[in-house]
Amino acid sequence: MLATMTSFAIAIDPASGTPPFRQLHNAVVSAVASGELAPGSRLPTVRGLAADLGLAANTVASAYRALEEAGVVEGRGRAGTFVTLGDDPIQARARELAHSTARALVELGVGRERATALIGEAFDALTPAGNE
Repeated sequence: MLATMTSFAIAIDPASGTPPFRQLHNAVVSAVASGELAPGSRLPTVRGLAADLGLAANTVASAYRALEEAGVVEGRGRAGTFVTLGDDPIQARARELAHSTARALVELGVGRERATALIGEAFDALTPAGNE
């Protein structure tokens, strides 16, 4: 299944172990981070993209909601859904990763203090000393 958004193609692999809404979400985040989807770009309508990709409208709507929660896009009612203007794509991707990590930790029952400590430990293990 393939759809094009403003010169950006999305392919959904039904055989993938990743749910279609997550594949769509990740494709849009990557396109925004790489500059393929510029700030202000209008995304296709939920129904239009669902039809193009052969997905249920609820699947596309779920991806759009997650993108909006992550600050990657903004819904403007009947005007459509647009890539946010003021956010740096790297910051948008970082926010999305932080959000999904926090959600996973909450689902595991990890409290805020412990989650913060775990992220700090992981960050310290991956970054050279003094490079904050």
